[in-house]
Amino acid sequence: MTEGVQTPPAANAGFTPRVFSGIQPSGQLHLGNYLGALKRFADAQERGVQSIYCMVDLHAITVWQDPADLRNATRELAAGFIASGIDPEKSILFNQSQVPEHAQLAWIFNCVARLGWMNRMTQFKDKAGKNAEKASLGLYAYPALMAADILVYHATHVPVGEDQKQHVELTRDIAAKFNHDYGTDFFPMPEPVIEGAATRVMSLRDGSKKMSKSDPSDASRINMTDDADTIAAKIRKAKTDPDALPSDAKGLEGRPEARNLVNIYAALSDSTVDAVLHEFGGQQFSAFKPKLSELAVDRLAPISTEMAHLMQHTDEIDAILGRGAARAREIATPVIKQTYEIVGLVGS
Repeated sequence: MTEGVQTPPAANAGFTPRVFSGIQPSGQLHLGNYLGALKRFADAQERGVQSIYCMVDLHAITVWQDPADLRNATRELAAGFIASGIDPEKSILFNQSQVPEHAQLAWIFNCVARLGWMNRMTQFKDKAGKNAEKASLGLYAYPALMAADILVYHATHVPVGEDQKQHVELTRDIAAKFNHDYGTDFFPMPEPVIEGAATRVMSLRDGSKKMSKSDPSDASRINMTDDADTIAAKIRKAKTDPDALPSDAKGLEGRPEARNLVNIYAALSDSTVDAVLHEFGGQQFSAFKPKLSELAVDRLAPISTEMAHLMQHTDEIDAILGRGAARAREIATPVIKQTYEIVGLVGS
């Protein structure tokens, strides 16, 4: 959110502007997670809109997880949030499984969402692949839980990457159908927020592929736990092409590796692609890479150091998440109570 949260549309009149976003604790945070999410969250925190950030560990178990690894990944992700600038006193930071209202609302939404809607979700097809019959029911119903994650807080804005935009659109469909079926305007229509120079960071070895922890080459990504020397080495070895940097963005067409490195520089420097090319246009990558390396080390090495420190004190991380869960429930519990009353569940 480069210019702050916009005024909600008329459909959200009467709802307090509120940001929600979640990240799966799948381990090994990388530069794509930082530029596409964590940095944006930290920047938005200062703009006065209540922000709720969640480690969505219930989503993580839609595929099998080693329990010890999941606990470690959840704490590491929390450390990444905090080291990247999220203040747990200003924002609400917690892990999803500590707030049972997520699962409660998800079941209501399982009964609202239509099978045809779920069948159109491209992420299930991508993750299940040819073995869809062996995929968990949780993986199939994942989008209904994501809708619950958002709407249990009456969130009006959801920072997401392009690959999650479809799920926010489904969330709006679920909210609209619930409101229509029960003759109410109880749930808002959340808006996806997709902004920034590097919301989709690509591999350092192949500019046509998204940076990913699943890539077998560690050189394809900058991990949030990499030290300064490792960060510098990976940028130095990043794939480029033999041409000089162009003077405008149009000159990056058909040059995915060049575009990726320029995007990364722009995002790390809080600049724009045009501004970066105005400064470096005409220069070779042999001159540009050292500048990018210096910038990346300056921005990322302190985060790596702080994450390592926090991971030596996991009891403190657990306490922060517990306090965040209590604050989250203060918002979620009344929403669930009203939802139950609207649906007609006795004893709510």
